[in-house]
Amino acid sequence: MRNLLIVALIGLTSIGKAQTVFSTKYESQAEVKIFVVDFESQADLLVYKVKYSSQAKGNKGLWYFEDYSSKADKKVFFVSYASQADVKIFFC
Repeated sequence: MRNLLIVALIGLTSIGKAQTVFSTKYESQAEVKIFVVDFESQADLLVYKVKYSSQAKGNKGLWYFEDYSSKADKKVFFVSYASQADVKIFFC
């Protein structure tokens, strides 16, 4: 249930849009705070970085990092400690 809630939190604002994210410089600019874990078993969500925005289809953990915040579906901030995070991810 928790993982479903997390996926919904990070999920798309509307079905069919790509999961494009923008990494903000400041925590206050982000919608979601993320911590990257060292092991897959520690993660709430597995994330695969893709090279092109067209590859990030649906809500499957395929992320494309945008260069501009206005183009992104979600704005994220990477925190230093797991206790600060809304979501813990593992990059595959």
